[in-house]
Parts: sequence; structure tokens; C-alpha cells
Amino acid sequence: MKVSKTGGLIAAASQRAARPTLQLGSITAVQRIVMTFQQAGIFPIAVVTGVEADEVKYRLSGRGVVFLHNSEFQDPELLDSIRLGLGFLQDKCDRIAFAPVNVPLFAPATLQALLRQEGDFVTPTVNGTGGHPILLSNRMIPDILSYTGDGGLRGAMAQMHCERTRVEVEDDGIHLTFHEQAQLEAHLKRQQSAFVQPNMQFTLEQEEMIFGVRAKLLLLLIEETHSVRTAGDMMAMSISKAWDTLNKLESALGYPLILRRQGGQQGSGSELTPRGRVFLQAFQTYEERAHAESRKVFEDVFLTSNLLTQ
Repeated sequence: MKVSKTGGLIAAASQRAARPTLQLGSITAVQRIVMTFQQAGIFPIAVVTGVEADEVKYRLSGRGVVFLHNSEFQDPELLDSIRLGLGFLQDKCDRIAFAPVNVPLFAPATLQALLRQEGDFVTPTVNGTGGHPILLSNRMIPDILSYTGDGGLRGAMAQMHCERTRVEVEDDGIHLTFHEQAQLEAHLKRQQSAFVQPNMQFTLEQEEMIFGVRAKLLLLLIEETHSVRTAGDMMAMSISKAWDTLNKLESALGYPLILRRQGGQQGSGSELTPRGRVFLQAFQTYEERAHAESRKVFEDVFLTSNLLTQ
């Protein structure tokens, strides 16, 4: 079920090459990337876990992200994590923003510059050298999933002979990894103002909040898995919290979003009603338009007047 223009993928599995809970400022590396993605209106966001999986889920349980576990995390190939995430995202969005968790300090302005570009393969560059995050078109996913070579993502892209759109940016954070922790901390200190961004969180409220990013993701995952329990597990939400969220939302809207199937030949399960699918897609459309407009206002009011240094 396609719901958005841009989804997000964060590879945080490798025991050798990932440090998702590395503290950078007051938050961890994986939290920083999720925050930057969400500030740009990216949805859904899939985090491929492995090393420190329980801690990652604990840190992100309230952020409305999907957790996909790479069981080969002790010595995984990065492409394995990418495939896991792309397999989940491929029918849900037009393109995917991808970042490995060990490159956590790319600037929000860099991500915004990439999102403004068209193309199947969009990368940021500093002085001609590419970095992360990158944008991949949905059209490329089948070829990446079927690639059998040993060249990783770079080899898969080379085999497809796709044209790369390079976006020149002034952002050393696209290259800095956790191997350069001192440089990461120095870069964060120098660029602190660049991380001051509008954080638009769109909700529906009655006497209390009845719909937000976690409820939106819950609906999407129920449609994906046909199970409220499995959907909750994938986003670190308890079954009781999931049902409470659904019941309050349906009561407030006055119509069912979930079709509950009890037993029978197909077994028990849940899925979105036709109206539930329309509701989910409508809310996402509203969010994407509101994010785009709010970004224009933010840049006009704050950036053009130099009230925030970028």
C-alpha cells in the first residue's frame, strides 16, 4: 500500500561497523538520524537493528519507527540490511532516503537539498566526494534486491548503470563516521545552529490526542501484517496500547478503521477497512503538504533574516 513520497531507511545492525547508541550531544546517533528524517516529513522510517537492538528499540519506541531485525548482525554485509529495509519499503513510497547509522551528522539542510532533486539516485557531495544520506527511487529496488554480486550497494548501482545526481553541499557531516568520534563531536559543536529546525508534529485531537505518528504507523503495519499484535511488535507497542489506540480513534471518528476477522477458513486477523485506507492516505497527504508549506515559511521568516545561522 503506497502511502508517502519518501520513506526512510537506517542501517544500524553491524556489530563491527555500527554504534547506534553512540552519544552525540544529548541524544544517540540513531535518534539523531530519526529526528532529522522526521523533521523533513519522511514516513515510514525503518530501522534495521542488530547490535544493541534492545537499547535501540527502547530509545526509539516513542518515535513511530519500524524495527526490522537483521539476525546476522555479528558479521552482516551492509547490503543485507539495505535489502531488508528496501523489501519492507518498496511498495509504500516513491523513494527512500538511506543512511547508515555510523554517519549521523549530515545537516538537515543537506537532506532538504536532496529532497528537492529529481532522479533515481541522488547523493550529496563535498568537493566532488560523495557521502550520506542518499536517495533511491522505488524503481531501483527490484534490481538491488536481486543483485548477486559481492560489491555491496556500490556494486549493485554500478551493475544498473544508473545516472547519479550529485548535489554539492557545504557539509562535512556527510563523510564523518563513528571512527572519527573526536571529529564528530567537533563538527556537532561547530554546526549546532544548523540542527535548529522546525519540528512539525501533526496530530488529531478531541479531548486528548487521538491520532499521531505512532497511530499512523500502527495502521500501516496492520495493513502490512494483518495482525494488530505483529504490527505492535514491529514498532515496540504493546498489544493493549495498540487496541486502546485503535478503539479511541474509531470512537472519535465514528466509523471502523479495522476489519476484525475471527476464525473461519482464513483464520483470525485484522486489516484496514476501505475507509481506513482512505483515511491513512488522506492524513499522510495532509502531512506532506503541511510540511512543505511550513518549510517555506520557516526559511522565509528565519533563514532569510539570518536569525538562525545555516
